[in-house]
Amino acid sequence: MESHVASISREASHPASKPATKFSIAIAFAGVYFFWGSTYTAIRIGAAEMPALLLAGTRFLIAGSILMAWCRFRGLRLAFPARTMVMLGVLGLLLLGGGNVGLVYAERTLPSGFCSLILAVIPLYVALIEMFLPGGEPMPRRGWLGMTIGFIGLATLLWPSLRTGFSGDRSRLLAICALLAGALSWTIGSILSRRRKLPVNSFVAASWQMLAAGVFNTAAGTALGQWPQFHLNRTAIGSLAWLVTGGSLLGYTGFIYLIEHVPVAKVTSYAYVNPVVAVLLGILLLHERPEPAEFLGMAAVVLAVFLLTTAQMKAKPRSA
Repeated sequence: MESHVASISREASHPASKPATKFSIAIAFAGVYFFWGSTYTAIRIGAAEMPALLLAGTRFLIAGSILMAWCRFRGLRLAFPARTMVMLGVLGLLLLGGGNVGLVYAERTLPSGFCSLILAVIPLYVALIEMFLPGGEPMPRRGWLGMTIGFIGLATLLWPSLRTGFSGDRSRLLAICALLAGALSWTIGSILSRRRKLPVNSFVAASWQMLAAGVFNTAAGTALGQWPQFHLNRTAIGSLAWLVTGGSLLGYTGFIYLIEHVPVAKVTSYAYVNPVVAVLLGILLLHERPEPAEFLGMAAVVLAVFLLTTAQMKAKPRSA
């Protein structure tokens, strides 16, 4: 879920990057695939020790501060007019506030691989909503096929949990509602960030968004009296460290590197690789056991996102 932070437009004048090599691009792809896929496992571990608001809050406060210091060291512009700063804050709250907190809350109850598959359909939500907005592109036939398969896969994934929830396990229903609400928040933030072309370097934009979400989440968790539930033991520290370094810094840095050197349509392949990584890590490290219906749903969702992203890849050159 980290990638949509990068859809803010970059400044025209930022330090020139070195020419990319096949090796560096391969390393960046491996980092984005693995680190972002592994964040679901780390969140599942951390959510058992820390409340959702405080886990997300401390993670983004630390990561945002480190990234902001790096931007300052690089000599990038950090301050902007009030309207731009407000928009960066709003995007941070939508993407990393509502979007990430919903995921953390859901993973206290639901398996990490299951959550990753539900959030994998966000590109379908984005494409469907943008199609009806002013200036939106029509959906190619291949995209509609992917959309149909994706929502069938989503229904297949949700049905076992919904059946259990309606049988009396309300915690699963609340977790699913939180996950879907977070997905909606992320979708709105993604669309807004694409359409508001702010003259801000991507790294600077991400650091302000992380700080905004970190301050808001931490303040909300404090106001709700969640600090007594914040257990900073070895497990929690390991989870938090992995989310800060692997998810928010290394994974995001690799994504920005790819955005600058590889066509965006190819970079979006993370959307159907990350869920597979998350499911496999959940099985290997957390001993999660998906139901047969969930494996079918996983296959459908991965295929759907692949069809949709490749359809967009072919449609964009024509529209350009």
